[in-house]
Amino acid sequence: MSRIALIVRSLLSSLGVLLLAGTLSAQGVIVIHHPHPIPLPRPIPRPMPTPPPQSYKISKLEVNAKVTDQVAQVQVAQQFTNTGSRQMEVSFLFPLPYDGAIDSLTLMVDGKEFPAKLLPKDKAREVYESIVRTNKDPALLEWTGTGMFQTSVFPVPAGASREVNITYSQLLKKDGRLTDFLFPLSTAKYTDRPIEKVKVRLALESASRLKSIYSPTHEVDIQRNGKQRAVVTFEQDHFIPTSDFRLFFESNDQKLSASVISYRPSDDEEGFFLMLASPPPRNEKEEPPKKTVLFVVDRSGSMSGDKMDQAREAAKYVLNHLNEHDLFNIVAYDSDVESFRPELQKANASSIEEAIGFVDGLYAGGSTNIDGALSSAMKMVQDDDRPCYILFLSDGRPTHGETNEMKIVENARKHNQHDARMINFGVGYDVNSRLMDRLSREIKGQSQYVRPDEDLEEHVARLYRKINAPVMTDVKIKFDLENGGNNFVNRLLPKQVVDLFDGEQLVQVGRYKKAGNAKITISGKVNGKTEKFDFPAKFVEESHDQSHAFVEKLWAVRRIGEIIDQMDLHGQNDELMTELVTLSTEHGILTPYTSFLADENQSVEELALSRRGSGMGLERSRVEAEKLAETTGRSAFSQRDFKSRYQNAQNAPAATAPAPAFSKNAPADSAGQGMGGFGAMSGSRPGRGIGNAASAVTGPVMQDTETDELKVVESVRNIGNRTLYYRNKTWVDEEAAAAVEKKKDAVVEIEQFSPTYFELVAKNTKDENLVLSQQRPGEQLLVKLRGKVYLIK
Repeated sequence: MSRIALIVRSLLSSLGVLLLAGTLSAQGVIVIHHPHPIPLPRPIPRPMPTPPPQSYKISKLEVNAKVTDQVAQVQVAQQFTNTGSRQMEVSFLFPLPYDGAIDSLTLMVDGKEFPAKLLPKDKAREVYESIVRTNKDPALLEWTGTGMFQTSVFPVPAGASREVNITYSQLLKKDGRLTDFLFPLSTAKYTDRPIEKVKVRLALESASRLKSIYSPTHEVDIQRNGKQRAVVTFEQDHFIPTSDFRLFFESNDQKLSASVISYRPSDDEEGFFLMLASPPPRNEKEEPPKKTVLFVVDRSGSMSGDKMDQAREAAKYVLNHLNEHDLFNIVAYDSDVESFRPELQKANASSIEEAIGFVDGLYAGGSTNIDGALSSAMKMVQDDDRPCYILFLSDGRPTHGETNEMKIVENARKHNQHDARMINFGVGYDVNSRLMDRLSREIKGQSQYVRPDEDLEEHVARLYRKINAPVMTDVKIKFDLENGGNNFVNRLLPKQVVDLFDGEQLVQVGRYKKAGNAKITISGKVNGKTEKFDFPAKFVEESHDQSHAFVEKLWAVRRIGEIIDQMDLHGQNDELMTELVTLSTEHGILTPYTSFLADENQSVEELALSRRGSGMGLERSRVEAEKLAETTGRSAFSQRDFKSRYQNAQNAPAATAPAPAFSKNAPADSAGQGMGGFGAMSGSRPGRGIGNAASAVTGPVMQDTETDELKVVESVRNIGNRTLYYRNKTWVDEEAAAAVEKKKDAVVEIEQFSPTYFELVAKNTKDENLVLSQQRPGEQLLVKLRGKVYLIK
């Protein structure tokens, strides 16, 4: 009998799987010879328990890939240490990312090559299910239905470290105009502690120009090197990946590029779509687009100390990064309003040097005349041909001159005769955050909130780098269906697109009523001249899998942010509150106003009522939403910061996971891939109580608007496009809860690990088995699969 056959036979009998080590389809399961089965470990809160006799940790995972058009060459380096007291004899199992996607695979351990054999689907399923039966742990069910590589056995001495290197090539899928790179990181959630360092680096190269580059799952850093190359990186320390890494990119030689990803789970409901648009690249030989920049800085008494120092440095950063043909001015205000010059100045060397001297002379003292400062700044703008950006900074509420926030907003709107864009920085908890949001909403801008212990200069610098080069302004977007009709899309988020910037891309989501081929027209001013671009798009009739389900989730996140904004600025009503609760329940998106969804004492019937936005849940949401009337203080600050991050989300929360070392006061764009840490799938047992950001728990994280702290929620899990709630030792699929509440569907009871159970596993898709993999012994699972409701005991 071959060595591989012996390994398979031993798996079917007494082998115990200790740890699912790795974060890639090709780094798989470490199988250890052990006399007793050991379930796959899951993340648990710290302090860590004493390691079992056979255990190990992953200290490093580095993934490097070179992607040339549709071909990816992938190399994985994984370092792990045997933390047990005796030698381990281990074998690796490698599930495939796609059927037939890998044409070759090599595994090296400390320079020695270990062969890997490809097992077909049926044999791979036999191995996976045998491990599940032996260990009474369904953790591996998500891999059922894919092929698998398996290696020979190699030893790891006690206390020793080994580095495993895996290389393979992969033909990437083409999804319309987009190339789809999938990298299954989620296998690493089966580890009892965070991976010390995770790094993913993709070098993209295309025969045509690289246009949109977008990850729906992780907050990536994109560095472009010319028109046809880019490097995409993701790095995290002390990290437990809970979702696969996914990247879309588009390449063509068109001046403006745009693509649509659509998702329609049912043909009798409106679909969801995401549009990516990349502006025309700026010609390096041409002078940068002209713009006007006004920096309006608060110098009232509350700005004394570090805040004033940072405000000076922020103003200097803006001044030092103006382009030669820009116009600018500095407006400082306390009780009085003082300008660097009475009118806009050209950004030449002498004027910038003098402006820096003006900034150095600013000191804090006096009251806060916000109305006077904004009126003075807007009256300076005289040029309609160039975009104007007002960077407005305040750490308090208006205490001098006009103090009524509605009148301040009306005055600003009235004086904004040349369509300036207003970017607000609210500093500290005493700022009138509602006033800031009203101003940004009326003046086509946005608000950012800077916590007391954050660096104001870095916030200003980061945003200014974005707006430094507007390449298309006054943007207008039109959707036309080929078979007639231009009103088939609705509820676009963001509702209005103003400018596109060099190196940035538009991410817009919305709903659509009719399916079919369409034409999308984007027009705007490029270097002062109006240009128009058309491109094709397809809105699908019905989606047959969940590969694009993240589009629905992202739309729901932004819609929740929009609802909170509407209630904040115009007052709450039952219709908006019902929609908020319904979206939160369906998608497992926790908010300060739907925290009751994380209450595992809530019954299945109450959960179903919450799903429809009625009953106890709606009333509790109303009470929490009354706090939106607060304009200043920690709670008001946190609520506006929270809704802003939801409105501008780039990733769906179910696809993100906060780093375990995430600080409660981290910057808004550092948490949960720009989501403030909300919405990661929990890999821990429920019922352990609320964890903290430093623990190994990676469940959904909810922000307490009273304390500004983030708390891990262990009774909610987002699995693909499904949401599970933990109720009375049962994981409840929210769709199944609705069916039970309606009492239309009979519940089919199945015993876990029975022959009937594995028959169900064989019929399921990978996404459906991923739901089953959440159940552990001692728990029940109520789930709806292909129109039937199952209770798995």
